[in-house]
Amino acid sequence: MYALARPWLFRLDAERAHDLSLRALGAGHRSGLAGLLGRAPEPLPTRVFGLDFPNPVGLAAGLDKDGAHIDALMALGFGFVEIGTVTPRPQAGNPKPRMFRLPEQQAVINRLGFNNGGVDALVRNVERAERKGALLGINIGKNKDTPNEIAEGDYMYCLSRVYPLADYVTINISSPNTAGLRELQEEQLLRRLIGTLREEQERLGAKHGRRIPMLVKIAPDLSDADIEACARVLTELEVDGVIATNTTVSRIPVEGARHAEEQGGLSGRPLMGQSTTVLRMMRTRLPEAIPLVGVGGILSGADAVTKMAAGASLVQCYSGLVYRGPELVGECVEAIRRRKFAPSRGPVPPVA
Repeated sequence: MYALARPWLFRLDAERAHDLSLRALGAGHRSGLAGLLGRAPEPLPTRVFGLDFPNPVGLAAGLDKDGAHIDALMALGFGFVEIGTVTPRPQAGNPKPRMFRLPEQQAVINRLGFNNGGVDALVRNVERAERKGALLGINIGKNKDTPNEIAEGDYMYCLSRVYPLADYVTINISSPNTAGLRELQEEQLLRRLIGTLREEQERLGAKHGRRIPMLVKIAPDLSDADIEACARVLTELEVDGVIATNTTVSRIPVEGARHAEEQGGLSGRPLMGQSTTVLRMMRTRLPEAIPLVGVGGILSGADAVTKMAAGASLVQCYSGLVYRGPELVGECVEAIRRRKFAPSRGPVPPVA
């Protein structure tokens, strides 16, 4: 069904097509027609962060920023759905147009800028959701007008609001679309922010009688020295997991393409190599007790397997859904299943 709709959607502005797709998905789910989009994969139970995932393939943050379509997205067969990024106060994001497709490269550039209705609206949506068949991650950030010097206040507020509702929480310090946000990945700022949030995580765990895993999402544009420093801090602070990676500001993979000059984060096929390299580097620098989620450039089951071979325990898709549709979810689950139960054939060669 998505193959029939895609040509029409691709004639629309990318952000409008995104919004219409979500509305149509929600309407189909409410009417009981969600099955037309494809059959959910058979379970592939995976235990990570102390959580039991129905399968290891998830939806990355950004598609459903306000958590308004949780049940419809879970019905597509994901093992987990990550909503957000959400900020304490509502914000409109950057001026439109702010999302662009690069079809020949199977890529997307976006500069949305954490457009969302605020954490209170997201909490109301989560409380209304039935949440059947998948786990829920909530991705939190800071408002664009909050200086980095006091950013921990925004993150702490969001963490406290979503903590009772989330299966895990992701700290987003790596979006390229909020000015200065990536500076929070610098060693000293990272240590202060994540240290403060780890203390709050433990306090909230004691308060609610339930410890929720906290993950940190990093950028693909970190230097080798930055990766070393980031891994060192996250190891010392004993975070529960790392998501590698967010979108890239590099345009080398799409030079000369239409829209390549647009500002924002590049995702999709061209991100695969860069994000997987960072994933592999983090895996060799973090203890095994800190699992990794691989995201960036997954457009096939083979791509998902490559992420797992590079050290991921879970994977996430987003831009791949734009080009492949919901069938990508099942394809990735089945490819990972085959890898899991296949005889060992030695190490997988590195991504070029």
